[in-house]
Amino acid sequence: MSETAFSFPCDGDSLVGILHQPEGVAQTRGVLFVVGGGPQYRAGGHRQLTLWSRHLCAEGYPVFRFDYRGMGDAHGSFRGFEDVGADIRAAIDHFFAISPGLKELVLWGECDASSAILFYAHRDPRIKGLVLLNPWVRTEEGEAKAILRFYYLQRLLEPSFWRKVLSLRFNPFASVKSALGLMQKARAGAQNVSGGGSHNEDLGGSSLPERLFAGFNRFAGPVMLVLSGRDLIAREFEQLIETDSNWQQMLASKALTRHDFAEGDHTFSSAAQRNQVVTWGVDWLKAWP
Repeated sequence: MSETAFSFPCDGDSLVGILHQPEGVAQTRGVLFVVGGGPQYRAGGHRQLTLWSRHLCAEGYPVFRFDYRGMGDAHGSFRGFEDVGADIRAAIDHFFAISPGLKELVLWGECDASSAILFYAHRDPRIKGLVLLNPWVRTEEGEAKAILRFYYLQRLLEPSFWRKVLSLRFNPFASVKSALGLMQKARAGAQNVSGGGSHNEDLGGSSLPERLFAGFNRFAGPVMLVLSGRDLIAREFEQLIETDSNWQQMLASKALTRHDFAEGDHTFSSAAQRNQVVTWGVDWLKAWP
């Protein structure tokens, strides 16, 4: 395989990407990695995107990973995950221009990159499939409920907690104050949307979960969803779809392949976790025409 760096334009700025091209005849389906997990560049956390790109390329898939404006080696100002549609489109346009035989794409992203993908994918007919890893649906209410459900209740079952209580190293007043504050947020239903909610308003609604629902609902292709067991962000998404009948009905109508990865952390930080995710991805890519 070959790995080649390219510079390409995006609304007057210059972006940088790496093309992974298989030797010989490549698949007509390519994979575009969208960077997520907070401000990152094209290598990804733990060099995940580099390693996944090489693995997928070895399976015959052309792959492209790139820097948003204002990140890595790209020029311009970073806009946040809610306003990178132009960056994604520019990368897709360039990917098709430099990869002979490419006919369709899968967008692959983790955390807020999954959210950016859901804002964009339904707008572009070249996108035929999505890989979503631990999607970001953060609201104050959702975060508070997830902490109460998955942290406080789990903590009560841990022997280390009771050892701390019995050794008098536990401060019940601070814990109760914290828990009451979280309960107040959970009851209030206040939805503090990450990014301010100023973009993608054509998707309907004002909250991040509402706009992600609309984007997901409008995408017609197959989706692979991976949720990590040791990740609060994944638990927030899981909680959302468990308690919202609209999400349940929408997901039931999709060609959805879901993997609940009990041992996984947010960024799949070990080699074993990384290899499991990309193995699922390769199997999924081969499973639909």
